[in-house]
Amino acid sequence: MKQRTAGIILAMVLAAGMLSGCGKETTSALTSAGTDTKDTYQEIELVMAVNGTDIQIDTKVAKKFSELVSEASDGKVTVAVFPNDQLAGGNATKGIEMIAVGGVDLAAYATSVISVLDGQMSIATIPWSFDDYAEARKVIDETGGDYYAKLLESKGITYLGSFHNGFRQISNSSHEVRKPEDVQGLKIRVPGSEVYMDFFRELKADPISMSWSEVFTAIQQGAIDGQENGVSITDSAKMYEIQDYLTLWNYTYENDLFLANTQIWNSLEPKTQELLREKAKEACDWGRDQVEEEEAQIVQKFRDGGMTVTELTDEELEVFKEAVQPVREKFMDKYGEEACAAFQID
Repeated sequence: MKQRTAGIILAMVLAAGMLSGCGKETTSALTSAGTDTKDTYQEIELVMAVNGTDIQIDTKVAKKFSELVSEASDGKVTVAVFPNDQLAGGNATKGIEMIAVGGVDLAAYATSVISVLDGQMSIATIPWSFDDYAEARKVIDETGGDYYAKLLESKGITYLGSFHNGFRQISNSSHEVRKPEDVQGLKIRVPGSEVYMDFFRELKADPISMSWSEVFTAIQQGAIDGQENGVSITDSAKMYEIQDYLTLWNYTYENDLFLANTQIWNSLEPKTQELLREKAKEACDWGRDQVEEEEAQIVQKFRDGGMTVTELTDEELEVFKEAVQPVREKFMDKYGEEACAAFQID
């Protein structure tokens, strides 16, 4: 019979609010069902938590990873994927706590969410740090990933890879956005990240932090004017049904990190670790390709549906970049030279 982890049990406890949290030790139940030999894998099932819905990129990557692992191990190593932060009661912050303490074995979360553990995790979200996806891939794979790994190691988490959540754009119901003045006064939903809040405040907008599940209704009721997010999430949330204007400006890049609880990771057989690390990278690269290939199709879908899609020219972008330069400088100073060097931000 395949060995189950203790993670699923602890996850239920966490979701019920019964775990005290920081500093609590957990004991891994990951043990080999056989002997680690050249030709066989231990029989084990791992639990992986993600924040997104079934059709969002983090869930897709997790399921792709699960398929790759099962196929390569002839079904001996399997991964059960739980989207929508099911095991954390829908609470992403609690989901981060769970991967840190071993409530789940594996997870994928956006760096803006992981920043609850360490604010430095938001370094790559400094506005206009990357020009395009090719640059983001290169920098993270060469030096940025090592920086993430260093920060996460002290939190009891092992870094296995990174994939695009997407460059963030802006949609609204009021008017086309082409210059900084067009953003002034707009009530824009943003995640709670300090970087995002300060960016829109610098443009004299009214950034509002609210749960993503509330945004569609808030826009319908006129409580907010719009939202900022990647193209794929703007599509999956059906924002095109209630928003008339979308501006493509790639103002910040956000990625999801593929994670393992370190205590549980260290209890795995080396052969299993090697398999998981290899397939995590493969799944992350697959996810990156998916995001890049699908975005152009989604944008065309928006246009075909009657949405006004504005793609800023280099000259128009430069005006925005100059307007928010104080924000860039603030966070470059805050995160420090080591972080900026790791992500080649200057």
